[in-house]
Amino acid sequence: MNPLRELPGIWFTKLNKEFYFPGIFADIDWSSGYDFLDKELQQVTKDAELGRRYVDKLVRVRRLSGDEGWVCVHIEVQGEAEDVFARRMFTYHYRLFDQYDKPLASLAVLADTSPGWHPDSFGYELYGCRMRFDFPAVKLLDWESEIDQLLESDNAFALVTAAHLLTKKTQGKPEERYAAKIRLIRILFARGWDRQRILDLFKVLDWLMSLPEDLESKIFSDIRQIEEEYQMPYVTSIERIALKKGMQEGIEKGMQQGMQQGMQKGEAQLLLRQLALKFGPIPEDKQRLIESADSQKLRQWSERILTAQSMDEVLNDS
Repeated sequence: MNPLRELPGIWFTKLNKEFYFPGIFADIDWSSGYDFLDKELQQVTKDAELGRRYVDKLVRVRRLSGDEGWVCVHIEVQGEAEDVFARRMFTYHYRLFDQYDKPLASLAVLADTSPGWHPDSFGYELYGCRMRFDFPAVKLLDWESEIDQLLESDNAFALVTAAHLLTKKTQGKPEERYAAKIRLIRILFARGWDRQRILDLFKVLDWLMSLPEDLESKIFSDIRQIEEEYQMPYVTSIERIALKKGMQEGIEKGMQQGMQQGMQKGEAQLLLRQLALKFGPIPEDKQRLIESADSQKLRQWSERILTAQSMDEVLNDS
């Protein structure tokens, strides 16, 4: 799975549109807010049989023009070159238009490694009847020669793009990836962004730029030093360290109670730590709920944390 999909909620932000699609950024009335339509999107695409069906976000926005209705924006982050990609973009587009009967923009962010692959249209013609569907697409690989400029930018998605490119560039080169990851982490801290943005982007970097176990342990030590330098002791490294510590303590007890119970304890401790960092003190009933949950449920809740707006949203399974 493409790690860039792990945080789908951040793909639709003012920063994203400003960096990848500046024309769209300028047309949206950001003061009116926007709504993610996850359930509506799932209803439209659940029976599609084209390719891997990677659809990231359907978002309802309001335009500056004041036109009635909303624009539904469909964002596609494509990890690898795929022959049916353009057709899939068209299929989802017409289904969404049929569902909402509103102007719809389908956007593609291409995260593949094939320089010559740049789909931006789909169409066919038969007996004088012609159909053509064009969609805006940006390709992260196009910034490959501009990594240094990306790292100097104050836009968060410039940093995400640089991280993606450096991940591809350091494939099979763990020492080079280690150096690149530390460089990106230092830049992330130096930007002075708000707490949640740092948390979100750090997790993108961490998932993108995986390292062998020995370098992974070393980088946690380096990150703690960076945290002390910038006086920001709350970033993902602490959560990761808490996971390792919690799992280790659980495993030791698990020698008597069973390995699975020990691993669940570590996962529960990590989830409690993440919830406390984002939402503050955890009520006792929710703490008991988490501590009694199985591993599958704990992982499901953990995946919701970055995009959730409240603790109840994370733990609500209705």
